[in-house]
Amino acid sequence: MQNLLTNIPSELPEELFTTLLENNQLKIERIVSRGHHSADNDWYDQDRHEWVLLVQGCARIAYADSEPVELMAGQYLHIPAHRKHRVEWTSSVEDCIWLAIHYG
Repeated sequence: MQNLLTNIPSELPEELFTTLLENNQLKIERIVSRGHHSADNDWYDQDRHEWVLLVQGCARIAYADSEPVELMAGQYLHIPAHRKHRVEWTSSVEDCIWLAIHYG
């Protein structure tokens, strides 16, 4: 049995990506952010769709083609393949724990 909220290092110089399950059609990962964000003008342009749930914390996702979206714990969103996006901001006072599902 595993737990999304455990095994998080006290020092986190970079975001922590942990693959929980992966096959040819699907990748499920836990991402832990602690004040981390994408580099300025650095956009994700992924080949797969992504469904992401913010389990804990708060964050802001920016899109190249629309206004940013602020997320609080429990909120989720779907990012279609090739929709340019970036992590603009994550809370630094608590860990932001994401559950990301990449598919398609």
